[in-house]
Amino acid sequence: MLVCDLTNGDAQMLRLSRVRYLLPGLIVLAQIACRSTAGRPSQQSQGARDSAAPAATEKSLPQQIADVMVQLNGGVHTGFRFAHAKGLVTTGTFTPSSEARTISRAAHFQGGPVPVTVRFSDGTGIPTIPDNDPRAGPRGMAIRFGLPGGAFTDIVANSHNGFVVGTGDDFLAFFKAVAETKPDSPHPSPIEAFLGSHPRALKFVMDNRALPKSFANLAFFGNNAFVFVDKAGTTHPIRYQIIPVSGVANLDSVTAAKAGANYLFEDLSRRLARGPVRFRLYTQLANPGDPTNDGSIVWPADRKRVLLGTISVTKVAPNNEELQRSLTFNPIFLTNGIQLSDDPIVPLRSAVYALSVAHRR
Repeated sequence: MLVCDLTNGDAQMLRLSRVRYLLPGLIVLAQIACRSTAGRPSQQSQGARDSAAPAATEKSLPQQIADVMVQLNGGVHTGFRFAHAKGLVTTGTFTPSSEARTISRAAHFQGGPVPVTVRFSDGTGIPTIPDNDPRAGPRGMAIRFGLPGGAFTDIVANSHNGFVVGTGDDFLAFFKAVAETKPDSPHPSPIEAFLGSHPRALKFVMDNRALPKSFANLAFFGNNAFVFVDKAGTTHPIRYQIIPVSGVANLDSVTAAKAGANYLFEDLSRRLARGPVRFRLYTQLANPGDPTNDGSIVWPADRKRVLLGTISVTKVAPNNEELQRSLTFNPIFLTNGIQLSDDPIVPLRSAVYALSVAHRR
C-alpha cells in the first residue's frame, strides 16, 4: 500500500515535516543492517583495468550507511558513537535460572551469579538529544556478561520488537529515501514511498513515538536470531527478550508534556540509589519454519520462552565518561554455547562499529 492509501490521520503523520522529525531516531538500527560489499571486484576486465586509469574504489555498504548516519547526526560528534550516543553505563549481576543450562552450555548459564556491565541509551547519534524527544527512540540496552578468565560475551538489544527492515540494502535505501526527500518533494515523496512499500518500517516509525516512563519500565529485544548449543550438541535457534520486573509502562500525554530533557537518566540514577533495577532475560525459541535471517519479522508470541535468569542493575559505574568512550559492545562477541545464526546482518555490524569507534577519541 502507498502512503496515500492510509487513513487521513496516518497520512498526515507521514508528511515530510513529521517524518523528518521522527526518523533520526532510527539511526540506531544502522548498526544492525549492514551487508558488506567491501572487496567486490570491478566489472571491468583485467585488460581494461591495465589500460585505463585506476577506478575509484567503491565504498562498502557499512561505510555508505555510516556516512548517512553522520549526515543525519549533523556531522561527526568526536568522542561519541554514531548511534546511541547519549547513554549511561551501569553495573550489576546476572543470576542464571536452572533452565538456562538445559539449552546452552555457555559459561554464564551454568552456575552462580556473574558480573554484568549494562549501558542504557537513547537511540540517535546526537549526544545532546533530549530524552523527551520522539526521535530518541528506540532506546538501547547493551549487556556484557563477565566470564571466567577475563572473557566476556555481549547482548545488544533495543526497545522495539522487530527491526525497521530486514536487509542491509533496504536499510541503505531507507536512509537514501530520507536524504532525497525535500520540503518541496511531490507526493508520494521518496520516504513516503519507502514507508508505503515497507509496512514493518512504517509500524516501527509509529510505535517509537511513545515516551517510556523509565528505563526500568522498558522491554528490550535482541531481534536477530542466534543459536544456542546445549551440552549434548543440540542446537536451538533463539531470540532474546529482556522484560522489566516492574512492568512495561509509557508516560501519558500530560506527563509526557512535562518530562524533562534528561528525565530517563535522572530517573535511573535515582532508582539505583534506592535499590536494584531488575530485568528477566528470556530466550524465545523458534518453531520449525520461523525465519532466522530477517530481524524485521517478529516471531509469534505463542513461541516457547525459557527464562535464562535475572539481570540486577545495582549502581552507576564510576568514570562513566571514560567508559562511554572505551566500551564497545558487539553482538558477535559470543562464547562457547552461543553461535551466529544464518542472519547475514549480525556479523557485519562489526564493520559499522569499527567506523564508529574510530571517532570516539
